[in-house]
Amino acid sequence: MPLEILLTLVVGGIAGVTLLLHLTGKSQQVMLTPDIARSQWARHFPDDDVVDVTVSHDGHAAMVRTSSGNGLLWSFGADTVARHLLDYDLLDHPEGFEILFHEFSVPKTLIRLDDFERHHWRDLMEPA
Repeated sequence: MPLEILLTLVVGGIAGVTLLLHLTGKSQQVMLTPDIARSQWARHFPDDDVVDVTVSHDGHAAMVRTSSGNGLLWSFGADTVARHLLDYDLLDHPEGFEILFHEFSVPKTLIRLDDFERHHWRDLMEPA
């Protein structure tokens, strides 16, 4: 098979799958509620006992308090990412906080918070 035809089939297939996923709603960000955040945290860290969950107003991030310390859960497309807050830098950002993790797999994330949430989340993120 000529390379031009193979390339066209591959590019067309990828575009078709992408369009199909978008049209079926699979490309939307996960909206977190306290119950969804608890279940997603348990999926990432099954040995943790969740004590409390605080979900951001936009529903795309949650501060999770566990018996072993605080953690952060956020939407990443149709899935979630969870990290314990152990080694990180918290930077102010016009839209909320930018969190720089000292970890290769998750270098940073932007948590969008309104002015009311910003002070509360800063207190929650303080080490105990």
